[in-house]
Amino acid sequence: MTMTSNYQILWADDEIDLLKPHILFLRSRGYDVTTANNGSDAIELIDQHPYDLIILDENMPGLTGLETLSRIKLRLPHTPVIMITKSEEENIMNQAIGNKIADYLIKPVNPNQILIALKRLLHSDRLISEQTTRDYREEFRQIAEQINSASSINEWYSLYGRLVHRELELANTETNMDEMLEMQKNEANAEFAKWIRRNYECWMPVGPSSDDSPLMSPRIFPERVFPLLDAGEKVFFILIDNFRLDQWRTVKPLLADIFTFDEELYTSILPTATQYSRNAIFSGLMPQQIEKMFPEMWVDDDSEEGKNLNESPLIATQLERYRRRHKFSYNKLNDSVAGERLLKDFSSLLNNDLNVIVINFIDMLSHARTESKMIRELASTNAAYRSLTESWFRHSSTMELFRKIAASGARIVLTTDHGTIRVDNPIKVVGDKNTNTNLRYKVGKSLNYNPRQVYEIKRPEVFGLPSPNVSSAYIFADNRDFFAYPNNYNHYVQYYNGTFQHGGISMEEMLIPLITMTPRGNI
Repeated sequence: MTMTSNYQILWADDEIDLLKPHILFLRSRGYDVTTANNGSDAIELIDQHPYDLIILDENMPGLTGLETLSRIKLRLPHTPVIMITKSEEENIMNQAIGNKIADYLIKPVNPNQILIALKRLLHSDRLISEQTTRDYREEFRQIAEQINSASSINEWYSLYGRLVHRELELANTETNMDEMLEMQKNEANAEFAKWIRRNYECWMPVGPSSDDSPLMSPRIFPERVFPLLDAGEKVFFILIDNFRLDQWRTVKPLLADIFTFDEELYTSILPTATQYSRNAIFSGLMPQQIEKMFPEMWVDDDSEEGKNLNESPLIATQLERYRRRHKFSYNKLNDSVAGERLLKDFSSLLNNDLNVIVINFIDMLSHARTESKMIRELASTNAAYRSLTESWFRHSSTMELFRKIAASGARIVLTTDHGTIRVDNPIKVVGDKNTNTNLRYKVGKSLNYNPRQVYEIKRPEVFGLPSPNVSSAYIFADNRDFFAYPNNYNHYVQYYNGTFQHGGISMEEMLIPLITMTPRGNI
């Protein structure tokens, strides 16, 4: 089938007359092919006309192919170049690849080889978009059936992973399927919230994970960290705040050359907020147990003085309770200065059995998005949020930290305490002056709300949650809802609509990536 492309191709080869059948074949497929029989003529043509792609013979008299390539790249750094050569010498391949050629073919080449290279370089975006659209259309019904039938946490893990995979696939293509996927994600989150309401109490008190109950926050150290320590491994436990599954899959390729991954999901406790879920990880206890056993380490819900200042002491209590004699360190990175300081002192960490590192950048980013107009605009969508995460990971000290750990041969357990969700549906709630300010959950004794719109916990002690007052209750928003107060309602809604929040019930907040990483040199 003939395709109309109107792509402008320049083909430079000192034996161009012998390639007429190839050129006629490409022209029959809709490509406009201009020819040159030496490098100098090719450069002149490039200076006069724009070309979408250049095919270049490596072995030409006068300017060699590699010399011509260097001059082309100075003029057209982003134009793809296919190098064709008779030579299979590795140094020539290395030079060509070093000059960022798009493809490398060995003579003799046939027309279909050239056509395949052109399709990959010039048409891949369109072809991938078309195939991705077809794949999602075929999978749409299967996902819909899975949403309606999911009856175990493992089935929800599978469904969420499937939706994230499709979201990332569609994000890299120009399709009209994004809205359909967004609708399906909303439907999935609505059903997930109903399922959580039916099952969450059954998992209390939190015990070892099984077929009937998921791995939850207080069990992360006993079930994933301690076994590595028992095997004699040095372990880095790295917690990146607000680190969702889609963000992990965005940064994963940056680490694939130095680590292998054992990937899974676990379930965060409620509320999916730092004071509760992170402290549960580090203590190995539910929040009510922390308050009862270590009252000096638990602060009121909305206090800014110490909701995560006691993480290192809580880790120590968990190690002591399990009779662990491991030497450990704790570091929290809130900015680039702290990251650089940790890198400078990295060698000292290798004296420990366990190094716990909390990286708060993602948390800072999500909250800054609410406060800062610039960040708000940069992270206006989930795709933009992922892009910011990837850019930060690539260019911050975090990437160098992972490389140093890989070089040391230590294992990494990478996770987070909760995810975030972009909210856009306000729900009215009334509370007294002591009610906490989080937009996804409320705890108080005088809450007024529509019980059909929330998940309510009226017996906090049954769910391992502390009660600030005898009549305290917790309520949780689900899907993309957020709580708004009736007074100054319109301003409040406009201010927070479209922001990333956490604390409530959604797959994004509760189903958490948990990755055990092994340096490739240790395999």
